[in-house]
Amino acid sequence: MRRLPERGVYDRAEIDAIVDEAFPILELFGDRLEELEDAVLQRPSPDVIQEIHRIKRELLLVRRAMWPMREVLSKMQRDPHECFSEITRTYIRDVYDHAIQIIDIVEAYRELASGLTETYMTAISNRMNEIMKVLTIMGTIFIPLTFLAGVYGMNFRHFPELEWPHAYPLFWVICLATAGGMIAWFRRRGWL
Repeated sequence: MRRLPERGVYDRAEIDAIVDEAFPILELFGDRLEELEDAVLQRPSPDVIQEIHRIKRELLLVRRAMWPMREVLSKMQRDPHECFSEITRTYIRDVYDHAIQIIDIVEAYRELASGLTETYMTAISNRMNEIMKVLTIMGTIFIPLTFLAGVYGMNFRHFPELEWPHAYPLFWVICLATAGGMIAWFRRRGWL
């Protein structure tokens, strides 16, 4: 004759399997977040931020799935029921602790993903600042040169310098000296 299992044994195994299946999933999330952290610090790109947002959404789904499970386990643990033996209640308490642990891990990973989003924004902002600095320095160097070219490019007949035999090479010496002096000054100030 076949022996019947204790009441609640199948329920315990199914609940435990559901809760414990979240741990390998969370491990994958943790590994992926570590990879994304490296990507954010080394080569931030729009694909990286999209992946971070996708993981945040998926973590929210895991949290939404586990939160009701936690409530069910809490109620099963608190309220005595004739179908549950003391061993079963201890087992449910253990599964409840696992559910709490999973929710805590999910929250930690969500905070990590939010931190990665902020790090990404900071990295992009720093990169943009570097680009703006280069463009500003280039503009600053070429503004006086544009002025000189504009003055001597006017269509006036009576420029005293036009009659000088070395006026054109002197113009280039002045332009190159102005640009070189500005570059040297920027380097001395630590801007380059």
